[in-house]
Amino acid sequence: MFQIARFSPRRLGHRPSVSVTVRPTKPDVIIARSIAGNTAPAPEQVARALTWGADEKVLLVLAAVGWLASRGREAPLRRAGNHALLVTVGATLLPHGLKLVFDQTRPDRRTVIGHVHGIPLSGKRKDAFPSGHALHMGALASAASELPAGLRRAIRAIAVGLSLTRIVILAHWASDVVAGFALGAVLERGLRLWTGYPNGISTEDDHADS
Repeated sequence: MFQIARFSPRRLGHRPSVSVTVRPTKPDVIIARSIAGNTAPAPEQVARALTWGADEKVLLVLAAVGWLASRGREAPLRRAGNHALLVTVGATLLPHGLKLVFDQTRPDRRTVIGHVHGIPLSGKRKDAFPSGHALHMGALASAASELPAGLRRAIRAIAVGLSLTRIVILAHWASDVVAGFALGAVLERGLRLWTGYPNGISTEDDHADS
């Protein structure tokens, strides 16, 4: 999904480290060029607004509120609250750690015509890989597997849609979003071993849709 181009020294504060430069794939470049050449300010503004739905700050607040609301409730809801908060914290920290190791220039820093068409600037220049927003959404989509079918499908559709906004505004290459989404799902499944989630929510009539 990505290519390791070279190793280069990087300084973090006063500590030297080694970073891995990641280059976009050919499909990444084709997708980004197509968006840059065919978008317009209005859809970019809409995508920019929607992408806040997957922002780590917003999700941390929601997870904290959910955790507080679950206190004093029955055990399954308390476990769900614990799991949601822990996954959200983990999904916030993981991409920041990975971005200390991986260097990849965001596609919005490699286009001029895109900015003419309304593409905004997002985050730090070298922090394309992986997409933190998509990582959160991958974790959310994975956790939704324990919900009833209708709600599960709705949450997964929202998670995918919000992840795609990161490609639309050229904050990330497509492969960054795919990688982030997959990492989020893996993180969520791994943390189930610690939190005890799933929490007893009934899905007996729709396991086949999981």
